[in-house]
Amino acid sequence: MAEEFVNCRIQPGKVVVFIKPSCPYCRRTQELLSQLPFKQGVLEFVDITATSDTGKIRDYLEQLTGARTVPRVFIGKDCIGRCTDLVEMHQSGELLKRLKQIRALQ
Repeated sequence: MAEEFVNCRIQPGKVVVFIKPSCPYCRRTQELLSQLPFKQGVLEFVDITATSDTGKIRDYLEQLTGARTVPRVFIGKDCIGRCTDLVEMHQSGELLKRLKQIRALQ
């Protein structure tokens, strides 16, 4: 269930962020990404607490990415890490470059 829950959301051409609504880093990530001009349906925030398998989902995210903390940010099939990594990518210009490469922006 956890593998399917995660894998069916991570797709080329999409940006997917696994979050917990109570997490301040998740909220910061949502704020940053929501300011960018994404195409309709390209950006998805997935609340891992909306299922009874939260622990298993976090375990699978750890197996997949090396960490079970949230947010876990995926650009296409690549996990770029957490909120701090996203902010650093944004400040360096790398985030916009990657988003343009997958044609995620308007």
